[in-house]
Amino acid sequence: MTLSQIFESFITGMQQTSLLEFIAVFAGIASVWFSRKENIWVYPIGLINTTFYIYLSVKGHLYGEASVNLYYTIMSIYGWILWARKNNQTHEKIMKIQFSSPKEWGSQIVFFGVFYSILYFSLQQLQVSFAPEAIPWADAFASATAYTGMWLMARKKVESWYWWIATNIASIPLYFMKGYVFTSVQFCVLLILAIAGLISWRKKASHAGN
Repeated sequence: MTLSQIFESFITGMQQTSLLEFIAVFAGIASVWFSRKENIWVYPIGLINTTFYIYLSVKGHLYGEASVNLYYTIMSIYGWILWARKNNQTHEKIMKIQFSSPKEWGSQIVFFGVFYSILYFSLQQLQVSFAPEAIPWADAFASATAYTGMWLMARKKVESWYWWIATNIASIPLYFMKGYVFTSVQFCVLLILAIAGLISWRKKASHAGN
């Protein structure tokens, strides 16, 4: 595909973007902005994004991403509860931003590997059965990294941002190819925010460790 064809596809895709996708995109960007600031509004705003994208992902035969957004919805509630917990005496937040230990890093790799394998083979079956448009390896990678990132985000682990960066890089071309051009643009913005979030959380974790 030439640059002119990509540009033409971009313009056409933007013109065909639904109101639902616009709302979902802006909610997603706002959610990541709040997470970078360690603000609990990441979760209620994020729930708007995830519920809308469950519908959009199924419609676009992105079943791995649909499962991710269902998982996001559940983990958003879980994370909301964890982030809201405060010490009864000091009224300070109990959960602090921190780095993962080597053992926790190992758990993250295993977590990613298990979900990637499950999603990949499930998507292969869906592709054969009734969704030839599915892209199993790409969808599974974007989904499994997002699963891992969301799990770590709920636990305020700095490393969650590495997984979000991987998710965003994979999702930019994936959604563009499926015709969700504005969503693809969203992931470009989210990639920048994820890098900023990583820098911010690393500073906070380092400061807390001193």
